[in-house]
Amino acid sequence: MSAADPAARRATLLAAMPAVFVLVWSTGFVVARYGMPHAPPLGFLTLRYALSVAAFGAWITIARAAWPVGRAQWLHLAVTGALMHAGYLGGVWAAVKAGIGAGTVALIIGLQPVLTAIWLSLPGGTRAISRRQWLGLLLGLGGLLLVVGHKVGVGEVTAFNFGLAVFALLSITVGTLYQKRFVKPCDVRTANAIQLGAALLVTAPLAVLEGGAWQMHPQLVGAMAWSVLVLTLGGSSMLYLLIQRGAAAKVTSLLYMVPPCASLLAWWLFGEPLSAQVLAGIAVTAVGVALVVRSRG
Repeated sequence: MSAADPAARRATLLAAMPAVFVLVWSTGFVVARYGMPHAPPLGFLTLRYALSVAAFGAWITIARAAWPVGRAQWLHLAVTGALMHAGYLGGVWAAVKAGIGAGTVALIIGLQPVLTAIWLSLPGGTRAISRRQWLGLLLGLGGLLLVVGHKVGVGEVTAFNFGLAVFALLSITVGTLYQKRFVKPCDVRTANAIQLGAALLVTAPLAVLEGGAWQMHPQLVGAMAWSVLVLTLGGSSMLYLLIQRGAAAKVTSLLYMVPPCASLLAWWLFGEPLSAQVLAGIAVTAVGVALVVRSRG
């Protein structure tokens, strides 16, 4: 009985992980908006990666966690780190700094399950795209247009910040597929340390070129603390474990729940508009993505 209790608790924690991940991941878009007035985006991320590597390093030392075996695994982890941290977060933060709303960029990133399902359906993938999946793809794109279409040309959505958001979308999509394909199971702490170290090497030189002024402010300190302790140590670790334990399409399907959470948080904290059209766009996109990732025929 007592031996079963730890197993039951572990099963409960694993069952709750997807919901907790969605809530934690949704705050990343809000944190970007919260900290951006006080720091350049790439400079902020460089410091975040450095502090995160130090935090994971301390954790690894105390726990004596095992490092991945083989040069190939280090290389694969470095590639995923460059894509899923440097590319994805760099694109999101730069897009928010360029004026796009946190809820809007979250919705764009929420199309990741659509891209993942299409990739898995290509020749050599796991299945063909069904008619229902094509309907889901069109619904997802239609929902995106409902949310961002009326904002194009009126200040928030420009070709530049939209391109940055799409770059972030492609980075996390390719990174997720690459990790599922090439990265073997290993300790999540050492894996994250390698990924973040690679992201730091990519982002730091760009941050030097970026320039920009820093303003010490409680919001900046709070955003940095939340980014390191909650988003990186918590959110990134959960994402790594979810990808390691589940199918790529199943894991990315969680992300279609992120835009509604992020939009609600952005509305609550920053007063970003949450009109009937935006709500309708979120709903249509969620239905479309659900059709793509859940379709079986």
